[in-house]
Amino acid sequence: MATLAQRVPAADSHPLDQLSPNEIRRAVEACKLYAVANGVSHLRFNTVMLREPPKRALLAYERGSGPRPERLAECILILPYTSRAVEAMVRLGAPGAAAGAATPPPAPAPVAAEVVSWKELEGVQPLTTPDDNFEAEAVVRADPRVAQLLAERYGVTDVANQLICDTWACHHAPQEFNHRRLMQGFLYLKLSGPHDNEYAHPLDLVPLVDLNERKVIHIDMYSRPPPVPTTPANYHPTLADRPPRTDLRPLHVVQPQGPSFSLRGGCLHWQRWRLRVGFTGREGLVLHGVGYEEGGRVRPVLHRGSLVEMAVPYGDPNVPYIRKCAFDVGDYGLGLCANSLALGCDCLGHIAYLDAVVNNARGDPVLIPKAICIHEEDAGICWKHFDCRSGESQVRRSRRLVVSSVSTFMNYEYASYWHLYTDGSIAFELKLTGILSTSIAPAGESDPPFGVRVSPGVNATVHQHFFCMRLDLAIDDEEGGRNLIVSEVESVPLPPGPPANPAGNAFRMVARDLTSTGAAQRCHNFPTARFWSIRNPGRLNPVSGRPLAYRLMPAASPFMQAHPSSLVARRALFASRQLWVTPHCDSQRYPAGDHVVQSERCRGLAEWTQQDTPLRGADPVLWYSFGVTHAPRVEDFPVMPVEVCGFSLKPDGFFAANPAIDLPPTRDTASREESAQGAEHQQQQQGVAGGGSCCGETATTPAAAPATPAAACCGPLAKL
Repeated sequence: MATLAQRVPAADSHPLDQLSPNEIRRAVEACKLYAVANGVSHLRFNTVMLREPPKRALLAYERGSGPRPERLAECILILPYTSRAVEAMVRLGAPGAAAGAATPPPAPAPVAAEVVSWKELEGVQPLTTPDDNFEAEAVVRADPRVAQLLAERYGVTDVANQLICDTWACHHAPQEFNHRRLMQGFLYLKLSGPHDNEYAHPLDLVPLVDLNERKVIHIDMYSRPPPVPTTPANYHPTLADRPPRTDLRPLHVVQPQGPSFSLRGGCLHWQRWRLRVGFTGREGLVLHGVGYEEGGRVRPVLHRGSLVEMAVPYGDPNVPYIRKCAFDVGDYGLGLCANSLALGCDCLGHIAYLDAVVNNARGDPVLIPKAICIHEEDAGICWKHFDCRSGESQVRRSRRLVVSSVSTFMNYEYASYWHLYTDGSIAFELKLTGILSTSIAPAGESDPPFGVRVSPGVNATVHQHFFCMRLDLAIDDEEGGRNLIVSEVESVPLPPGPPANPAGNAFRMVARDLTSTGAAQRCHNFPTARFWSIRNPGRLNPVSGRPLAYRLMPAASPFMQAHPSSLVARRALFASRQLWVTPHCDSQRYPAGDHVVQSERCRGLAEWTQQDTPLRGADPVLWYSFGVTHAPRVEDFPVMPVEVCGFSLKPDGFFAANPAIDLPPTRDTASREESAQGAEHQQQQQGVAGGGSCCGETATTPAAAPATPAAACCGPLAKL
């Protein structure tokens, strides 16, 4: 096999390391002891995560000018007997063992861990965990009223083997129930065994579950039941209606000398890039301390970057589908729902993996093996020029480092990819795949008005996906970007006519500083090529004389179609603009609020920007929103080809010249020319393999990579 896995060596502990299994145990035990001492009889552990050190303390420690920050665990607890929630902060004392071992180490000897704060949360619901989702499904499947309706309306009696309940956090809950901790269930049937695609057989029953009371409290349904769709639409190879293709030949990624990156713990080096890879149960993949090494020092670029919220509103105005809206990061947690990635399938080449550690409802540590994948990819031509006078062509291939993770939320997969390039650019790409969340067509409906028929009797509703990134840029500033200035830049044509524009062709790029939180609420404008520049006025480019900067380059992204007065627009205020900028504040982490389940308004950006706060010298943080409008196609079923969206950060005067000018001339001698008849044909030219002149170098043929057994990726995987 050409795809190989690399074991990551442990490294010295760092304040940003995710909590180890031992640290989670100690934090949980401290909370239990505190609860017993204060008469609290039952705890359910929602999340146990590292509370990252304050930014200033972290920077001082990393510069060697401050002490090591204390290590805190942030524990969100549910008290189900009293329907309350608690935020507890636990001081862990000595640093715990590094995360990422193949299996969680045994429980340590007692070490001091102390609850330093215990705050009851008023009027909010914390996110719903995988345990919440599985238990809500079990409640629905065991409910006698649900069983009765299934038998009466559809003749379904084999609930144990046929009924599937996709559980969602409850958006737009009936007002009389919204004070409870709720989940709603969209019901489907498996008609042909455990691998049958249930989304081809939706039902109209939508029960509401009280998670604390563990019972169904309400059921919505159509006034009369339509026939159950029975046409199979399967993607599993044992049930698919067409055999696999046989004319697709192997394509291997071969690196005979191994990868160009090095990884120790979470510290990643590649080319001149230096960064730390992190992970949280809520955000999933996080990049810390991204910098570019040049002139004997690492120049900061991005202090911290992560995907911090999503909103997925559906367009059907009919009950119960007005409740179909997911805030997946805040509702379920990208990290809690992360996949274990498979060698040779999710990532190709020489792969390094990082494990993740989260927790279950009992507070036990849960290991997610191979939650983060790190590898290199060829990215096409980086730069090229053919000198028509000398007949010589100079070509350099672009390469990128990819740091990725994939999360599954019931029917949907979201695959996150951070890309670092040899030309100093950074990109974030999000791939959407999985299965459409379908609904049953009402009796007599010929063509769905808010979507498309993807299988007989099966509708897929139009919907949107909005994503929000938190980008704390540094731009060659050892203080973490304290004095950065954010500007909006766009092309402006000059008025035609003399003296400035006699030929009518003149235009220029005009920059406008965004000096306050009110002025920095901006939308993209593609006709004017609008982008945003984040510059460091304290450092000037030696060539242009202008401040060093990076550009935030937007990509195509829709505007929210829900009315501004709608509940989703009020909750997902971040999606009403592509750009927001706020002064840095350690406690401002999530743009829709710390707790978004069943929220009725934005508790994040709406509050942080209520006052038009100045941004000069305020260490600005960018919140960038982007997304897609998904008008489903028949071709999106039974499983969806990826939709892609994202953005990029490009250096703008950060370097004195093209930083990729020193890429070595290379030729891939494993490449072969194929003749028009399909037989292999290699031109033999003096000193050149493969024909043509591009770099003038003599290439060597790479040795074959040794074969290594790989984990299963296209068949069953062990459930952890």
